[in-house]
Amino acid sequence: MLPDQIKRLLVVAILITIGFIHVRKIFIPKSFGEIGHYRADAVTEIMSHDISYAGNQACDDCHDDVSDEKRNSYHRMVNCESCHGPAVSHINSFETDEIELPSAPRDRGYCTLCHGYDPAKPTGFPQIDPIAHNPVKPCISCHDPHVPDPPNVPSECSACHGNIARTKALSPHALLNCIQCHETPDQHKSNPRAIRPSKPQSRDECAVCQISNKLRKLY
Repeated sequence: MLPDQIKRLLVVAILITIGFIHVRKIFIPKSFGEIGHYRADAVTEIMSHDISYAGNQACDDCHDDVSDEKRNSYHRMVNCESCHGPAVSHINSFETDEIELPSAPRDRGYCTLCHGYDPAKPTGFPQIDPIAHNPVKPCISCHDPHVPDPPNVPSECSACHGNIARTKALSPHALLNCIQCHETPDQHKSNPRAIRPSKPQSRDECAVCQISNKLRKLY
């Protein structure tokens, strides 16, 4: 004979099981699990949507000259439609009397969606401070969007590291030159991802200045 508490637990377990089966029938789609841990009907629904994006290959077929330039540039991994928008309507328009041109963003704010300074981005990703870096001037006046090599490498660290520069300007290190602590090869300015400046690796490097300051105060 089972104890009363075990009987109660069994009743609760049975009720939970019945409730789970009932809820599953109501809320879980019937097609769930037909092709794995997925709702099979979603495939049909997705396929019924109109196609908007054509893909890079469609762009290459007509714009091979631009594609060749872009393929060897820093933007080689950027999809054409990321900047120019969905291209299917543009391609289909060649079968009509009126050609529909894709968008060609020229606004300064468009480039900063990727290249505006954000400390969360990977180290070495090309970033600028939009306020300090050629303010108001359109980006395309200096950079070809397909081959965005800078016409002149930045002469000051603040051109790309604006947030750090503003923090430093209000710190005790305001008068220190960046390269006093960071060894920065010239190639870093033109290829920041591949060539990175060094960082102080030991306390001794900081101690050089701190000891000098204390001695200066004593004498």
